[in-house]
Amino acid sequence: MNDIKVFSKVNCMQCKMVKRFLDDKHVNYTEINVEEQPEMIDYVKGLGFQALPVIEAGNKTFSGFRPNELKELLA
Repeated sequence: MNDIKVFSKVNCMQCKMVKRFLDDKHVNYTEINVEEQPEMIDYVKGLGFQALPVIEAGNKTFSGFRPNELKELLA
């Protein structure tokens, strides 16, 4: 499994859903809160995203709570 990064912010419902999904599956991930690390906002925008959460795992990157995409990361 690739190293998973979850770019998130406080009070983001989809961010919470992604983290809950990963926690329920006992998946290790690194959370990067862009409110605590504002320099990461430009990084996320550079990936082509305007909304959070953004999930990055190896060469796969996507935005939003997408259970099917998350399940693929666990395979």
